[in-house]
Amino acid sequence: MKIPISVIVMTKNEERNIAKCLRSVTDFDEIFVVDSSSTDCTCTIAKEMGSRVVPFHWNGRYPKKKQWCLDNLPFTHNWVLYVDADEEVTPRLAEELRMIMATGPAHAGYVVGYDYVFLGHVLKHGHRVYKLVLFDRRKGRFFDYDDLDAVNMWEVEGHYQPKVEGSVGMLWNRMLHNDHVSLFHYFERHNRYSDWEAVLQAKGSLSRSEESQPGMRHVFKRMFAALPCRGLIAFTHSFVLKLGFLDGRGGFHFALARAFYYWQISIKLHEIKVKQ
Repeated sequence: MKIPISVIVMTKNEERNIAKCLRSVTDFDEIFVVDSSSTDCTCTIAKEMGSRVVPFHWNGRYPKKKQWCLDNLPFTHNWVLYVDADEEVTPRLAEELRMIMATGPAHAGYVVGYDYVFLGHVLKHGHRVYKLVLFDRRKGRFFDYDDLDAVNMWEVEGHYQPKVEGSVGMLWNRMLHNDHVSLFHYFERHNRYSDWEAVLQAKGSLSRSEESQPGMRHVFKRMFAALPCRGLIAFTHSFVLKLGFLDGRGGFHFALARAFYYWQISIKLHEIKVKQ
């Protein structure tokens, strides 16, 4: 039987990634591909693979794309799973989700960790990204951040989590992040997100306690945001403390890219303050 979860895949010109993403979620009962006017074969591929393609046109205001999906998609199920086009649900994760739904969820939402493919290798160590992507849609909502003046940001919510009414658990198995586009795309995305984070830091609204986070993660995020030399700290944390050096060249360059990302935020934040 199919897993009774509605999968949401948000796309824009993802023809290089969409097929492998959709193959990874074939065990789920309902799959929506919410597309933002792709000019490549993304929608054609998604339709051929049996997904329901829904067009999305952003009006430049809130709600942004993730919350719009919650408000407008004709869901069959109450539980939703957000999967980016460059991500894959591993077989072990799919089976874990099947068991959770079969026995009844113990929480209102779940956080998943990600294995990154970088320079052709799966990174097993170093910094790990966690996102709250599985939750009961009746109990979850994405906030309206004061970020519409971050001119280089786009229609999808930034690096923040939804608010879920109820407890949040952690999934044992991980999702795979495997982007088939070039490093140009990777650094372009970092450039956009660093703009967004700098704008929110200047306003003092980057981290909100209302976001659903497991344990003390929201406290640690606030502490890290207040530290000086975050680029150096991020590199040391990823490459040394989290044993990223065991991933070899890929681990080094991933940690270096993370350090450069936080350097971008710092210098852009300085630029904003100078202009004020």
